[in-house]
Amino acid sequence: MQLQLENKVALITGGGSGLGLATAKNFIAEGAKVFIFDFNPNAKATAEEIGAGFYQGDVSKAEDVEAAVAAAVEQYGQLDIAVASAGVGGEGDVVTSTVENWEKTNGIDYSGVFYTNKYAIAQFLEQKTPGVVINLASMFGMVAVSNNIAYSASKGGVVNMTRAAGTMYAKNGVRVNAVAPGVIETPLISEEDLKTYSELHPAGRVGQAQEVADLITYLASDKAAFITGAVIPIDGGYTAV
Repeated sequence: MQLQLENKVALITGGGSGLGLATAKNFIAEGAKVFIFDFNPNAKATAEEIGAGFYQGDVSKAEDVEAAVAAAVEQYGQLDIAVASAGVGGEGDVVTSTVENWEKTNGIDYSGVFYTNKYAIAQFLEQKTPGVVINLASMFGMVAVSNNIAYSASKGGVVNMTRAAGTMYAKNGVRVNAVAPGVIETPLISEEDLKTYSELHPAGRVGQAQEVADLITYLASDKAAFITGAVIPIDGGYTAV
């Protein structure tokens, strides 16, 4: 069976845990060489365990993202795919959210995605090769969540950023898409919250990290060659009703 991502080089921000790690493992299974960029220095051991390269830095700092792209290219000789999956949750409505929360959440969830797109696409253009970017949006970027203004605003920004970036360089063979997950099961979600979140989705359950990773893998592959500027919900029907 032909591997979907054979000989492709992928940079994954936030790749040391959660959706980023699930995606990294998927990519490696499909033949890609993976380079993980993560804020947590402990993620280096995780990267080594799965056979990925690693750069420790802060995705909200443009210079760190630029350096991570350069490090990936230095290690593997090129860049073909970038996944902007680093993110935080945020808290508070438009009145109760602190300025610090607003700046931190948007710095990581919005500016960090912009920096990843900027430097990855610049690398694709320099190489004169096709390239793919997949951004992590959220169902709460497609519909508002009133009690988490920073998160809702940042993910909404990612949605239109994806549409703009995905059309700008399409003729150069550069594709930019986003996935918009619903609530995804993690060890941090209590049994009580799991029940509550499950009832939010028409599917009657929350999502699994592997399901999102499989969609990202498809979008990164040549099978999705005619998809760009798209924001694809994977939310058990939440944004459809």
